[in-house]
Amino acid sequence: MTGFSASAQSMSLVAFSAVATITLLLCVMTGPDRDDLDEFYTGYGSLSPMRNGLAIAGDYISAATVLGTGGVIALCGYDGVVLALSTALSLMLLMFLLAEPLRNAGRFTMGDALARRMPGRAVRIAASAVTLAALLPLMLVQLAGTGQLLAFILGFSGDSLKTGCILGLGVLMISYAAIGGMKGTALIQILKMVMLLGSGAVVAVLILQRYDWNPGALFDAAAAQSGVGPAFLHSGLQFAGGPAPRLDMIVSQLTVVVGGACLPHVTMRMYTANSARAVRRSMSWAVSSVVLFVLVITVVGFGATALIGRAVIAEADPQGNTAYLLASRAAFGTEVSTAETLLFTTVTTAIFLTLLASVAGMILACANSLAHDVFAGHAREMTARREMTLARVSALAVGVPAILLATLVQHRSLQPLVTLSFCLGASAIAPALVYGLFWRRYTRTGLLCTLIGGSLVVLLLMPGTNLVSGSPVSAFPESDFNWFPFTTTGLVSIPAGFAFGWLGTVVSGHRRSEEQRRQYEAVEGWILAGAVRRGE
Repeated sequence: MTGFSASAQSMSLVAFSAVATITLLLCVMTGPDRDDLDEFYTGYGSLSPMRNGLAIAGDYISAATVLGTGGVIALCGYDGVVLALSTALSLMLLMFLLAEPLRNAGRFTMGDALARRMPGRAVRIAASAVTLAALLPLMLVQLAGTGQLLAFILGFSGDSLKTGCILGLGVLMISYAAIGGMKGTALIQILKMVMLLGSGAVVAVLILQRYDWNPGALFDAAAAQSGVGPAFLHSGLQFAGGPAPRLDMIVSQLTVVVGGACLPHVTMRMYTANSARAVRRSMSWAVSSVVLFVLVITVVGFGATALIGRAVIAEADPQGNTAYLLASRAAFGTEVSTAETLLFTTVTTAIFLTLLASVAGMILACANSLAHDVFAGHAREMTARREMTLARVSALAVGVPAILLATLVQHRSLQPLVTLSFCLGASAIAPALVYGLFWRRYTRTGLLCTLIGGSLVVLLLMPGTNLVSGSPVSAFPESDFNWFPFTTTGLVSIPAGFAFGWLGTVVSGHRRSEEQRRQYEAVEGWILAGAVRRGE
């Protein structure tokens, strides 16, 4: 049941090649002028709210979300659904709390938003460092997953071929970011979302049709095929075996909710809206798209378990990353027609495009931060053309190490890297944005303490979690240095991130806090009331 026909493999290979060629041409045709920074960084805000919303959703829904969340639903049932709902809730949190102030405060990068009220090179360098630290692990996951996914679909198993896929597609992703800029990557994200939602909806409909359009019957069938019975439909399966499974689950979901939408490659899309009203409408489209995706992946995940069984899914991949593909294949039944093969090819192509688009967006966010916050901030008089060149060189400087590291980690469990990114988003970036946008007395020292302190706590605790060692599915299953008995660091690192910001502000003294309050009041209207940004 896990094998794919030769016709499906051939069609998928042709489709992958066509998608890679077409998307690269799109980036070339929509690429910005060499001396137009606003076009490269924001695309001039030329996207309509619907298209910008789809691009935001595309950046938010990475391949790790499609394959990883689908796998958790297929293997853990209820816990996976809660994880999927947490991803949607995270984007809603961004929409209602941070989206409009971010758009008003920032121009090109997260460093712009933080430096609006606290100018200084140290702030921009710290923001850039945290951006790289948060996004590099996610890039490794997408790139390493590329080789594994293509090997699974196309039926090869050689390590050299997997490595070749990572290298080739990595170069393509760097090209997307360096050539297309914000507008080019946005077009790829839009195409990805249309294909992903369209093909996924068709698969979900086919699965529901198999169970007479009765979701309850689907859930019961999945529980029966799970091997754990009714426990599949109750909480605790994903975190079973830990000292406090219920607490571990709550903290893990909190980390996703707080950190997911605060990652820099998602927040950078706020700056592409040309008005406060446009960013609100864009976020409405983004949230609607993500909610639809959550519904689709829930049906597909349960369908995978119901149709082929939890044991088969775990045998194909212990993390369940192939569950989405297996469910798409099983939904067609045993007799596969040309139309069904074509639809399955669309599903695999959508996931392939998701891999390409996800990494391209992350590389662009890192390159923008390096060029604009670090290099351009260092040189007082830098021409637009030179900064554009630096941004493109930065894409190369970020992408090449990511490709090389991905080839080294491709045989390890990648879940710790995903969790690391979300923990950094929740423990360092989220507190910095909340304090920086809303707390009048927040000081530069408090901001640096938040970014640096929150990140250090995550980096110190993460090696001790059960995702890194101490279990058969950890990154180092042969070792056991698990001393922090939780899946994420959020129980300690999220409160620590906020506490470091408060402590750093208190230590700065009353005089410094008063100065920051006056500086904040000078830009408060810009940040909260949707006034026109500087440079517009």
